[in-house]
Amino acid sequence: MRKRTLMFSAGAVALTLTLSACSMFNDNSDTQSDAAGGKTGQNAPILLTIRHTQVKDTQKKRLAMLQEVVKATEAKVPGLTITLDGVEDKVNRFEKLRAEMAAGNPPEVFDLFGGTDTKDYVKANRLLDLTPILQELGLTDKFYSFDEFTVNGKIYGIPMAGYVEGLYYNKKILADQGIQAPQTWAELVAAAAKLKAAKITPFAMAAKDSWVINMMINTMWVRTAGTDSIEGFLNGSKHWTDPDVLKAFEQYQSLIQKDYFQDGSLALAYAEQQNTFSSGGAAFMFDGSWANTPLLDPEKSVIAQHVGFMNFPTMGGPGDGFINGGWSNAYGFSQKVTPEQLIAIKEFIKQMYTESMQKRQLVEEGMPPAMKLQDTNQVNPLITEILNVFAKSKGTFPAFDSRIQTKVREKLERGMQELLGGRTDPASLMADLQKQQEASNKEETHSK
Repeated sequence: MRKRTLMFSAGAVALTLTLSACSMFNDNSDTQSDAAGGKTGQNAPILLTIRHTQVKDTQKKRLAMLQEVVKATEAKVPGLTITLDGVEDKVNRFEKLRAEMAAGNPPEVFDLFGGTDTKDYVKANRLLDLTPILQELGLTDKFYSFDEFTVNGKIYGIPMAGYVEGLYYNKKILADQGIQAPQTWAELVAAAAKLKAAKITPFAMAAKDSWVINMMINTMWVRTAGTDSIEGFLNGSKHWTDPDVLKAFEQYQSLIQKDYFQDGSLALAYAEQQNTFSSGGAAFMFDGSWANTPLLDPEKSVIAQHVGFMNFPTMGGPGDGFINGGWSNAYGFSQKVTPEQLIAIKEFIKQMYTESMQKRQLVEEGMPPAMKLQDTNQVNPLITEILNVFAKSKGTFPAFDSRIQTKVREKLERGMQELLGGRTDPASLMADLQKQQEASNKEETHSK
């Protein structure tokens, strides 16, 4: 991978619904122009629904920014009324939006995940081609990447912000224990042992929400097996049972067996992971850049002045130095909109994707920008640290769940919970995963 340039100059219950088969959506949807019908007349009512995922207490500032954009858009388009529909992000992605896409009635604007989700919806003829709109508005060259939303050379989603996953650490705890930020797996394990001996929880962990537990192991198997491992699983050149993949899961199990994770994690929801870390109850926490907001809130965090961020330590494999990051969340738009709604959508894009709004997201919420910013003053030191870690990585790789099939993802999620609970072992889990991978690959081939 090409080394990333510095970004300064520069996100439930999953349904087993499979969207890759076009027959599932065979409702003979009209094209955008056909669905439009005739014009409704000047200043006639225009209605838009925007599905967003800013529903948590920690996302109030993001919601306020969206509300400002909505107000500005309505002011620019006579007769326009926009309804905001807030849905928790995993519920939106795995339940609500999938069901709406299957039925052919998604909202006009919605939070869209890149990779496989986008490709499935494009195949089903559900997404608006944004390529000409971005060109018309002069935005095509102002973003870091549209890769996760590009299908057959056309763009179907506009990223809202970037993300990066890594290891948060409590600088004060480490300093008090005479521990340097670990750069290798051996140093991380030694630090965990010393912390446990001092009766300090090494890793904050909440595994009730199954996607949470898979963030760290995703990075670990990329460390040991390489950044091309996911594509290898999909095309059959790589297997979950390969020794270099199995090695990462065995090393993860060693952390479990030594009780280095937070007690009772299988019963804890995601927020409890952040609560434990922000209250000073653990030395490390593997999480995404989006987690910085509550950690920096002095009213909710006792470690606001002591939190650091680093790339996961090296493990002696081909994926060392790479980082899970990119631009996976975007606004997508229904292919089935009227000409009047399309005018409103263009205005929404103009109001949402500006230097000012991207700068506010960065400064107020610590969200890595999707657009190339000219001004990066007033950024919190932790955000600067996160962006620098992103920039100095050898390259990026996407989250596995943006590429892997739904049934494989679900098998891994359940399997990791079973591993954490001592109900399976790495070899058995990898064998089960490989069987499901082969079945899913075969099913995909037959559907083409």
